[in-house]
Amino acid sequence: MSSLLPSPSSGALSPKLLLRLSIAVALTTIVLKGAAGWLTHSMGLISDAMESFVNLASAMFALAMVTIAARPADEDHPYGHHKAEYFSSGFEGILIFAAAAAIVWAAVVRLRSPEPLQQLGWGLALSVLSSALNAGLALALFRAAGSHRSIALEADAKHLMADVWTSAAVVVGIVAVALTGWLWLDPLLAIGVALNIAREGVKLVWRSSQGLMDEALDPESQAMLHAALEHFAASVPEGRQLRFDDIATRRAGQRRFADLHMHVPGDWTLQRAAGLRDALEQSLMDAVPGLRVTIQLLPLGMEARSTQIEETPS
Repeated sequence: MSSLLPSPSSGALSPKLLLRLSIAVALTTIVLKGAAGWLTHSMGLISDAMESFVNLASAMFALAMVTIAARPADEDHPYGHHKAEYFSSGFEGILIFAAAAAIVWAAVVRLRSPEPLQQLGWGLALSVLSSALNAGLALALFRAAGSHRSIALEADAKHLMADVWTSAAVVVGIVAVALTGWLWLDPLLAIGVALNIAREGVKLVWRSSQGLMDEALDPESQAMLHAALEHFAASVPEGRQLRFDDIATRRAGQRRFADLHMHVPGDWTLQRAAGLRDALEQSLMDAVPGLRVTIQLLPLGMEARSTQIEETPS
């Protein structure tokens, strides 16, 4: 069994540094959006500021989980701690639900007693500035998430980008309130913000649950794996004598795992078969970054009973 650790590009910022930056940006946007809500008395901007508290809590929890995920394998966790990142995205989704509920409650109160908006110029300027900070950070997180294969960074990036679109909708809505004089539009817009971020929360919780349940590799990675098997069989003299089956894959945070059987002629020596297996392992790891491969050797014509799935009568 062999492994290959993720090797992000040399220019990529570390996940910890990016999440610390995310905490700093969250604190900044809380101040900016809070000031915008206080100046304008807009429920839409106030709800937008409340979501920034979720950004702060999520970034702090993600930093803790990324730190745990980076720990090396030990006696109690021989496969490492990579799944800790899934708790981060799940926690972020739950926080989003809580924020959405708080926004709806506050918006309903304001809907019953509408208030006129004030100092829209300063309020909108502060909101746009905070959105620009979130957008820049989200783009950096997306790039780093692909490089490090980090679901924690991806979840934080998606939440920040959802926050950007939410802020844009709030700004448009406030302008509409100013033009029409419909005060009820402001709290109604806040409810729309809550529903939008709740939808993002559902996605994050679902993604986290799938990772914790050992979801298979994505279709692109599986295609790369199968292509590497075909290429290996075509590139070695013994390729026509080999057969691969019972391929199972899973992912855990940054790590990717694959188990398969390689059938070889029964009259081969163990040294010959093991040497070919080692070459195949290296070929697969080169093709799929971050892959850890387990290959079981079997003679042609023999199947492993451990792969037979028996249905339990209900």
